Amino acid sequence: MIYAVKENTQKVVGKVEEAAQPIVSPVYKGARALLLASIGAVALTKDEIETQVNRLVEKGEITEKEGRKLVEELVSRTKETQKEVTGKVTERVSKKVEEPVGKTEELVNKAEEAFAQRVQSILNAMNIPSKSDIDELTRKINALSRKVSQLDKKLSAEAEPVKAQQPAAKKAA
Repeated sequence: MIYAVKENTQKVVGKVEEAAQPIVSPVYKGARALLLASIGAVALTKDEIETQVNRLVEKGEITEKEGRKLVEELVSRTKETQKEVTGKVTERVSKKVEEPVGKTEELVNKAEEAFAQRVQSILNAMNIPSKSDIDELTRKINALSRKVSQLDKKLSAEAEPVKAQQPAAKKAA
């Protein structure tokens, strides 16, 4: 019977995971594609910048040193822009994913709670004590053991003076 409850709980958890997958997967795939595209754009932009700067150097409009500095500056700006865009995308994706994940966790917690309650009701129906029942009985047994020890010591202490007062029995000759 416990096996059936566990199996049902696993089915519920599986259904919850299946329900969340269509929500989370497209968001993840879209964010990944956007991130890869932005990385590709930075690489392409760097090539474009270098090509344009090389043309300016060849025409003599700027020096080679100025060209390198210009390329570094423009590539740096492009990378900063990419970081900003990536940060915004990550933030948006996180917000989109957090809600379904939160709901999934909530449903899993409810399923686990229902499972625990069902197991407890089965144990109760079978008259199997819970851990708290056993702990309570253990405390009571320990308390009774202490009382028995105290009474035993008290009786032993009272019996000593009585033995001392009785005359020794005479041996038959």
